[in-house]
Amino acid sequence: MFKTLAPADPTELAGKRAIVTGGSRGIGAAITQRLLDAGATVVTTARGITDETPKGATFIPGDISTLDGVRAFTEAALAELGGVDIVVNNAAAARVHLGGIATIPDDEWVDALNLNYLSAVRVNNALLPALHESGAGSVIVNISSGVAVTPGPQLSHYGAAKAALNNYTKSLAAELAPAGIRVTAIMPGNVLTPGADVIRQNFADAAGVALADITAGIPLGRPGDPRDIAEAVAFLVSDRAQWITGTALTVDGGEIPVL
Repeated sequence: MFKTLAPADPTELAGKRAIVTGGSRGIGAAITQRLLDAGATVVTTARGITDETPKGATFIPGDISTLDGVRAFTEAALAELGGVDIVVNNAAAARVHLGGIATIPDDEWVDALNLNYLSAVRVNNALLPALHESGAGSVIVNISSGVAVTPGPQLSHYGAAKAALNNYTKSLAAELAPAGIRVTAIMPGNVLTPGADVIRQNFADAAGVALADITAGIPLGRPGDPRDIAEAVAFLVSDRAQWITGTALTVDGGEIPVL
């Protein structure tokens, strides 16, 4: 169970303008709420709003799996905020193919790259002029996945897209460092979200085990809560992480080293 934390400092990100993609539920909603709690003004997007979507954020519906969708959203977000200081690329989706790599249709490889990798590239490219205008101290955080470094055939298309995102993160960090703009990634492990629950259920059904068995081996004794990832984002976008860039932080309860 996630340990209740002390309230966030409501002044830490006061005056900061943040954009979070995929913020309607799960990890994205937790990130959006955590940035709001720290005093940031937040715009978020997804295809549709849910009961989980933080009420304090401005929600702009959109589909950022396409270049046109990214352009429409980023233009609307910048018009709302007047600029941007923090960008969190969280939008993602995956579908399990238990039959392995050869059973993944070509269009799903393309879809995986568009949403899980290229959406971040396109969003960042669209927002770079505004980030440069904001100046040193601006931050980009790309939400990757532990699957990027623990590949499996059933999610190969998703893992390949996230591995590309890690590589891109490091390259972009090197390019933007002279401007004082930091770029990092976070690789979540098994976090309890609606989308991830479906994936875990697929694996549990295929293995003939209970759903809880899929996360039973996590060294810290529990699956992740979306707030675990949100806390990592809150750190990386703050001045507390001012000398951190170009890295991919694993937040998984210790699971990856024992796989």
